[in-house]
Amino acid sequence: MATLEIRDLHVTVEADNATKEILKGVDLTVKQGETHAIMGPNGSGKSTLAYSLAGHPKYTITGGTVTLDGEDVLEMSVDERARAGLFLAMQYPVEVPGVSVSNFLRTSATAVRGEAPKLRHWVKEVKEAMERLNMDPAFAERNVNEGFSGGEKKRHEILQLELLKPKVAILDETDSGLDVDALRVVSEGVNRVRETGEVGTLLITHYTRILRYIKPDYVHVFANGRIAESGGAELADKLEAEGYEAYTKGGASE
Repeated sequence: MATLEIRDLHVTVEADNATKEILKGVDLTVKQGETHAIMGPNGSGKSTLAYSLAGHPKYTITGGTVTLDGEDVLEMSVDERARAGLFLAMQYPVEVPGVSVSNFLRTSATAVRGEAPKLRHWVKEVKEAMERLNMDPAFAERNVNEGFSGGEKKRHEILQLELLKPKVAILDETDSGLDVDALRVVSEGVNRVRETGEVGTLLITHYTRILRYIKPDYVHVFANGRIAESGGAELADKLEAEGYEAYTKGGASE
């Protein structure tokens, strides 16, 4: 069973010619098959956690450990983390001009699986996954995210998730900018992956609306750079009713 273990993680970032500590001692364990929702106000450090785990060079790890199946994630390069089984769906997916979706997906699958998927089976696999996400097959020949709407970009992220089959999926505000129909389709894609029992999911969100579609096993409240409270799905209902004020009174969030 794959396990992501985060222990006393501290992260800084350079801003306005000064070093600012964003994460101030995060402890979290995500096991294969579990879904953890990270919720908190804007600026609390949720996205910093996601990008630090993925290896974004903007963020500096100043303390703590991150392991995946006992292997030191922080010693890995970005591509090594992906091959080890970490997946990040970005809040704002970037455009990659000159690279088609089909080439991008097959190259990614080859890197993760260690060998190129057989073309005939791969074409069928991609086509079926796109149909499940209500994606026009013509998208496969378009450049990655170039000219895509917000909903199309997020569907493409979940298409990658379905095809690459990671051990741990980090979904950074996947519900951001989605209308109700797109949110439902994207959530159904996440749920299909969850139902395999083979992926641990770390769902980062500001709002509770996506949790009406994706039911978390655990909810963690992020405030001031650390986890302030953990509980079950009922904790999300409390946040919907009361907001985050009780967690941020002690100091301004970072």
